[in-house]
Amino acid sequence: MPRRITYRDAIREALDEEIARDPMVVVMGEEVAQYNGAYKVTQGLWDKWGDKRLVDTPISEAGFIGMGVGASMLGVRPVMELMFWSFYTVAWDQIVNNAAMVRYMSGGQINCPIVIRGPANGGTSVGATHSHTPENIMANFPGMKCVVPSNAYDAKGLLKAAIRDNDPVMFMESTKLYGEEWDVPANDELPGGELFIPLGTADVKREGTDISLIAHGRAVITCLEAARILEEEHGISAEVVDVRTIRPLDEETILNSVAKTHRAIYVEEGKPFCGVGAQIAYTIQAQLFDELDAPVLRVNSLDSPAIYSPPLEALQLPTAEVVVAKALSIC
Repeated sequence: MPRRITYRDAIREALDEEIARDPMVVVMGEEVAQYNGAYKVTQGLWDKWGDKRLVDTPISEAGFIGMGVGASMLGVRPVMELMFWSFYTVAWDQIVNNAAMVRYMSGGQINCPIVIRGPANGGTSVGATHSHTPENIMANFPGMKCVVPSNAYDAKGLLKAAIRDNDPVMFMESTKLYGEEWDVPANDELPGGELFIPLGTADVKREGTDISLIAHGRAVITCLEAARILEEEHGISAEVVDVRTIRPLDEETILNSVAKTHRAIYVEEGKPFCGVGAQIAYTIQAQLFDELDAPVLRVNSLDSPAIYSPPLEALQLPTAEVVVAKALSIC
C-alpha cells in the first residue's frame, strides 16, 4: 500500500530532512520549539535537534522576521513560521523593502535565502484579521517567490526547494489541509532518494479536453470536485491545472492546457480585485486569444473582509457548485 501522511507531517519531514542536510537551516517562530508549533507542524523537531536549530521567538513579527532577514544575509537559511500569514503586515518593511530588494540593491553581492511559511486561508472562522490570502500581494514584488501547495506531496517537495533557494520564498499553507492525508512516497522509494519539486513547475492534476480549471492552494481541491461533477452529471471533461508556484509562474503548462481545451476558469480563495486570476487571465488572452472559444472566467471569494460566522463564511469562499455553474455557462 502507498504511504499516506498528512499535510503537516509532509512539511515536518521536509524541515527535518533539510535541517539534517544543511547545518545553516534554522526554524524560528512563535512556539515552534518546546511547544511543537501552534499547528504541531514542528512536533518532535526540538527534541531531536535542540534549541540551536528550533528557536522560539517573542510574539513580535517585526522583530523575529527582521532577525531572520538579517541572518539570511549572513548565510543562515532561516525558515520562519507565521502563526497566521495575516501577520505579515507587521513585518511589511522587513519582507518587501529589505528581503525582496537586498540582492538588487547590493548588485548581486548579498542573497537573502529566507523562507516565511504558515497558513494563509479562510474557512476557519477566525475573523477578518486572521484570514488573509496575500499571495497576490507577495507575488507583486520582484525579488520574491511565492509558493502555495495544494497537497502533502507538493508541500514536501516544494518546501525543500524553497529552503535551498537563494531568494526569499513566501510559502503559504492552509490550516484546513494540515490534517488531510495524501500518498507521499518514502525517500527510499524515489529514484533520487528524496522528494524535490523545483519552483516554477505547475502540475496537471486531472486530464481533460473541454475546459481548463486552473487554481492554486486549497482551490485545487475545489476544482477536482467540480471536475468530477461536470464529468458525472454533465458529460464535460475538465482538466485541472495546479499552479503550485505563483512566482515563478509556469506559463507553459497553463497555456498548453488552454490551447487544448479552448476554455478556462481560474479559481482562488483570494479576493477578485487585482487577484492572481486577473494576471493569469490576462496572460491567457494575450497569448491565446485566437484559441479561446469563450471568455476566461474567474471564481474568487466574495470581495469583503472574511466573515466570522461559519455558515456565512462558507458561502463567501469558492465552492465546487459555483465552479460548475461557471463552467456550464461557457461550455
